[in-house]
Amino acid sequence: MNTKLKLSATLFASIIALAACGNTSSTEESSAASSTSESTESSTAASTEETKEYKVGVVGETERLEWEDVAERLADEGITLKVEVFTDYVTPNTALADGSLDLNAFQHLAYLADFVTANDGDLQPIGYTYISPMGAYSETVESIDDLADGDTVVIPNDPTNGGRALLLLETAGLIEVDDAAGITPTVDDVTANDKNIEFSEVDAAQVPRSLADAELIVANTNYAVDAGLVPSEDAIFLDTKNLEDLGAQYKNALVVRSEDAENEDFQKILEAYQSEETAAVIDEVTSGADQPAWTDNDDVKGDFDEILSATQAAE
Repeated sequence: MNTKLKLSATLFASIIALAACGNTSSTEESSAASSTSESTESSTAASTEETKEYKVGVVGETERLEWEDVAERLADEGITLKVEVFTDYVTPNTALADGSLDLNAFQHLAYLADFVTANDGDLQPIGYTYISPMGAYSETVESIDDLADGDTVVIPNDPTNGGRALLLLETAGLIEVDDAAGITPTVDDVTANDKNIEFSEVDAAQVPRSLADAELIVANTNYAVDAGLVPSEDAIFLDTKNLEDLGAQYKNALVVRSEDAENEDFQKILEAYQSEETAAVIDEVTSGADQPAWTDNDDVKGDFDEILSATQAAE
């Protein structure tokens, strides 16, 4: 998982050219010849001396807008970044692992650690992107305290986001969960449920669509915003009013295959994202719900290694 591949732009371009042409020739003959590039196992990037092309996978409309803005700025540096939008949290990681993507940017470290552990994956974060609150929404009650006996609460069905939803409900005083479950409790870890709440677990993308059918939903911000909700206005409870209080496990990150962790172009892409321009776009497209997660003193690899170790130990 720690193997690192660091290619200079010139060497990388040469490798792609060799793969496409299949032989060597004089510089003059090579520049005149036309060829079709073939995909390689290590990267889906197609490059020439002038431009290099990569694919980043994201989830939802807000992330699309953020990364399209980044892509526009990268074009001036000779990097073409294509933004591929997914509707679920699973496919962007499998696509990155199998080489269909070069990077992805949709998940927090807890989710990535769970994926790597469950799939023996070889993915690694190279820098933080943003951090989001998780919110509870309702069309029938104005406070979580107003939920009645036997009401239904819809939460995400994946371990990390579902676990975070349960911790939100515990913070709100609705339930209690076993502390031994850590940051990924399941419904089976609920130790007190005085209102006999019925939990409905669905794919995270489907949670906001359940708003009209349940007394309460607990949704990720990106899917809530895509559904037209404004967390700061519409949520009746947020798991934090100060995002700085959330641990590193809930910070989202730019992720690559481990062998590409020091790729110079990917570092340029990260630098373009971690900018004042991106911070302004994040604020605009999420109505202030999300905040930049990066600082000048980040140790994203160290943070991830610690979270991954804890996740693996809990298995």
